[in-house]
Amino acid sequence: MSTVYNEYLSASYKIMKDITTSQMETIEQVSQIFANCIANEGLVHVYGSGHSRMAVEEVFPRYGSFPGFHTIVELSMTFHNQVVGANGQRQAMFIENVEGLAEQILNNFIFKPQDVFLLFSTSGVGNVVVEMAMGAKKRGMKVIAITAVENCKMTPHKHSSGSKLIDIADILIDTCVPMGDAVVHVPNLITPVGPTSTIANTLIVNLIKVRVAELLTQAGQPPLVLTSPVFVGKEASRQLFEDTYNDYRRRVNRVL
Repeated sequence: MSTVYNEYLSASYKIMKDITTSQMETIEQVSQIFANCIANEGLVHVYGSGHSRMAVEEVFPRYGSFPGFHTIVELSMTFHNQVVGANGQRQAMFIENVEGLAEQILNNFIFKPQDVFLLFSTSGVGNVVVEMAMGAKKRGMKVIAITAVENCKMTPHKHSSGSKLIDIADILIDTCVPMGDAVVHVPNLITPVGPTSTIANTLIVNLIKVRVAELLTQAGQPPLVLTSPVFVGKEASRQLFEDTYNDYRRRVNRVL
């Protein structure tokens, strides 16, 4: 087996172990906050730009997911497929650092006191994600950030205030991703390959999600879950999809 396989697997295992040994207490705290929010008809608003969009979509909607999370994605900062030309990557990377844009996004929605805000950013320095955190706090919401803390500390700030995501968030969950994200050093290739932040984000998201489902069920409010026909049969699965989407619409109906 090629050594690059071992290098990537070893780095991934280390990240998972580091999360398990250092972040579980915070993950439990966040899970309790989210479960309480959803049980009280609040919304957990979720935002990430760039490749952090993948973490947002991991939250909802997909198999094993349930309403209570309101996902916010801006295509101008996440539509990477074309890379160059119209809707290209150059534009996306520029837009995610435009100050003032976050307020324009947030002004589209109605927030309630019981709501909370979850933000994803590996670097933690993009101006839009920083101002999303600022805007959420200004609106009275608790802000939870899932970020690579050491990356954020070592990366120069971009926002004119000098603030980074770690300076604003009320609670931080560290993805434990190493500096630069990529972890494999190929012989005779100067730059490393193989990013790991998506693995870390996905692990953390699903740890939170399964615990929130457990807490809601224990509280007598079992969530409607998007479920594969493998578990419940074709008809029941189809009905669960309809019921889940309807419940999601009911919960976010206050959103303009």
